[in-house]
This record gives sequence, C-alpha cells and structure tokens, in this order.
Amino acid sequence: MDLLDHYSLSWLLGLVVALAATGVVAGLLAGLLGVGGGIVIVPVLYHLFTVLGIDESVKMHVAVGTSLATIIPTSLLSARAHSAKGNLDKDLLKSLAPSLIVGVILGAMISGFVPGIVLSLIFGVIGLLVAANMAFRSQPASLAPNLPAVAGRQGIGTTVGALSTLMGIGGGTLSVPIFSAFNMPMHRAVGTAAAIGVIISVPGAVGFLINGMGVPNRPPLTIGYVNLIGFALIVPMTMWMAPIGARIAHHINARLLKQAFALFLSITALRMLYSVLA
Repeated sequence: MDLLDHYSLSWLLGLVVALAATGVVAGLLAGLLGVGGGIVIVPVLYHLFTVLGIDESVKMHVAVGTSLATIIPTSLLSARAHSAKGNLDKDLLKSLAPSLIVGVILGAMISGFVPGIVLSLIFGVIGLLVAANMAFRSQPASLAPNLPAVAGRQGIGTTVGALSTLMGIGGGTLSVPIFSAFNMPMHRAVGTAAAIGVIISVPGAVGFLINGMGVPNRPPLTIGYVNLIGFALIVPMTMWMAPIGARIAHHINARLLKQAFALFLSITALRMLYSVLA
C-alpha cells in the first residue's frame, strides 16, 4: 500500500465520498436534462481535485481522462437502448465513424502535449457556448434540410471527436445540436449521439491512459490519467441516479431546469477561465 502512504485516512475517505457524490450529481442531471454525464463530471472533478489539493499540472488531465472512462459503459447501455427503439441512424454512424476516430486521435495527441490550463480554456470557452445555447434557444436554428455530403460530414466528425476528447465528454453535447440544426428528429439525434459516445470514449480514454503513464503528482490509484476510484464510484452512481432524474423531469418545468443548468455550467466555465487568465 505504498501508493497510499502519503495520504491520510480522512483525506482518502473524503475523496471516496466526493467521487460518489459526483456520480450522483452527474446521473441526476443527465436524467433530468438529457445531457451526457461528461459535461457535469469534468467540472465537478476539476473543482473537487482543486479542493483536495491535487497538483495543478495534472488535475484537469485526470478529470478529463476519468470522465472519458466513465462514459464507456454508460454510452454503451444508452446506445443499446436507443437502438432497440429504432432511434439510432446506423448509416450516419458508419459514415461518421472514421472521421470521429481521427478526431479522437488528434485530440488525444494534442492533450499529451498541452498543459492543463489549455484543456481548462477549451472546456471553459465551449462550456459557455453550450450554456448560452441551452439558456436562450428553445429550438436550434435550421442550417439546411439535410446533413452535408461526405466531405462536410467528415469535417463534423473530426471536429466533434477532437473537441469532445479534449473536453472529456461523449459528443452528445456537440453532436445533438448539430444534428438538430440539419433537421434530424430529436430522438434520432440523441440516439445516434449515444453511439457516438462509444466511438469517442473508448479510444479517448485509452489515449489519456497512455499519455499519463509515469507522470508525477497524480491522485492515488490513478492509471495514466484515469482515476480508478473515480471510475468505480461514478459509474454505478450515475447509472443509479439517471433513471431517477428522468422520472423527476416529468414533474418539473423543463425550461426552468435547463436555464438553471446553463447557469451552473456558465459559472463553472467562467471559474475555469478565471483560473487560467487571472
């Protein structure tokens, strides 16, 4: 147990409780809002690691890598459920898969060379854009009646794959608004995005695992940039709370809830940007 010798029992217990709470919050909001857990897990882990005194040079990388790992089982289950209901566009998924993988590889390669403040900056800027879209748009603006041809789709796939990997999210936060803007029905957009989460999270998590090998000052029980305690606690909590959140969503004002989450995300993004730019 030499790995844990530098940490007190109370510190480790605090880490366990906080990570379990992260899974509860991520699952609840995922069910309430229909958003991917990564958009919640990354900022919560980032601030948790700040409170726990995790080194500045690795905390954002570990937050992103751990988030990508947790997305693997949840996106698999989600994609399977959507496919069973006929809400997964398999032809579109096949056409996007190569460019998504290229984007993930690019994102993973970039993450291995950039400091944590760059990842924080990327998350902060895109997080603000997502928050603004959630708060002020009830329906996304229509760009065209159909998705673009092959070249345009490859551009979409590469961009979504790279940015999602750098942010530690499954891709739904970016791909659902894009699909909707090209007049894809919402249920089909969400179902296809869930499968995109599988394509992004598996190689993305592997990339962060490899990039973090041998890096000093990581939290205990972390392989590469994937924290095993976080993975083991967040996944079951998220899967437990997501159905509860979905049931609660039927009894509250969805518009007000989205605005509240947009406020949470914007504050979190601004805090990240402030930590980078201050």
